[in-house]
Amino acid sequence: MFYSLTGKIVYSDITRVAIECGGIAFDVTTSVNTLRKLGNIGDTATVYTYLAVREDGVELFGFYDNEELSYFKMLISVSGVGPKAAVSILSALTPEMLALSITAGDIKSITKAQGIGPKIAQRIVIELKDKVSKLVPQKIGAKKLSPAEVITTGGNTDEAVSALMALGYTNSEAVRALSSLDGKLSVEELIKQGLRNLSRR
Repeated sequence: MFYSLTGKIVYSDITRVAIECGGIAFDVTTSVNTLRKLGNIGDTATVYTYLAVREDGVELFGFYDNEELSYFKMLISVSGVGPKAAVSILSALTPEMLALSITAGDIKSITKAQGIGPKIAQRIVIELKDKVSKLVPQKIGAKKLSPAEVITTGGNTDEAVSALMALGYTNSEAVRALSSLDGKLSVEELIKQGLRNLSRR
């Protein structure tokens, strides 16, 4: 019904933003990551929207870009994950971090989101891994680090280091976690085993 809204921000808090369009202010539930990017009250902003219709009413969700909206839609397609849970996950993890966590089977990172337990996180990984894994190489490629930032043996290991750094680890932590692994492994496998090594420390 709604593709996007563009208008003046008239209200915001930690979970919502109100955007005035043509004299009507729309109350939009959104993620912390979107709120950080939208701007301040009085600024003009655009959010890409999803209208959730339930028996007890309707609620409008909005995101800074179509990428975050796409991950929101993927998350709510998972059994047991509702719109509020999806927003909680996207508040704790950027789309890039979520994609890497799902691909690597990193349940621990997903459970950092408020209200998300290990069972739901595992279900997200199982149900979305095939869809998301196709997107990860593009994300890693877009986040290439300079030669001075990455000291590895090259190839897949470099990409795995970039991925771990995108998840919040330092370059030295990522390199140490991958140093004992075979660089001929796939990027996905390197990330997975690297996360296991990091979790043991």
